[in-house]
Amino acid sequence: MIVIQRVRVRWSAAERGAPEADARRGLNRPATLPAPLPAGEVVAHDVLADAAAAYARREDVVTGGPTIAESLALSLTVDGSAVTVERLPGRAAFPRSEMSTRLFTLTHGQVGRYRANFRFWSTHCACDPSWHYEDWVIHVSNGDVAPDRFLRGAPDRDVDNRVHLYGGSGRRG
Repeated sequence: MIVIQRVRVRWSAAERGAPEADARRGLNRPATLPAPLPAGEVVAHDVLADAAAAYARREDVVTGGPTIAESLALSLTVDGSAVTVERLPGRAAFPRSEMSTRLFTLTHGQVGRYRANFRFWSTHCACDPSWHYEDWVIHVSNGDVAPDRFLRGAPDRDVDNRVHLYGGSGRRG
């Protein structure tokens, strides 16, 4: 079994200021997995805290084969007991990604973490250049995992692709 948890925090351009940043601080932390996890080759737990819903967390769980990872902007390649995880190109305005990006390969029992933040066009029309932002924390476990595993312990693989979305030379802390 492969278990994926994506935690996203979403906010609009109007919610970029310091008070709003304080309100969403820590919302990207992992969540306890539903117990028991449903059966499936791949189980995906998607958690969204959206400013439009006062940052109330909405959680969805889906199961299926490796292709369900595509709904989380990931690709999984299983080779024996190992799984390679890639981030698929998406519709982010920043950072742009036109190719799949290999994140890590996990052997059985290992956990990987991927962190990134994005600026998205809120519409698909250049006539409305409004933006929204998302902060992602994704955990992937190659094998069964305790419901609180993503809350504790260091991952075996850790990829941090967060960027400074508002200009300047880099992000702080």
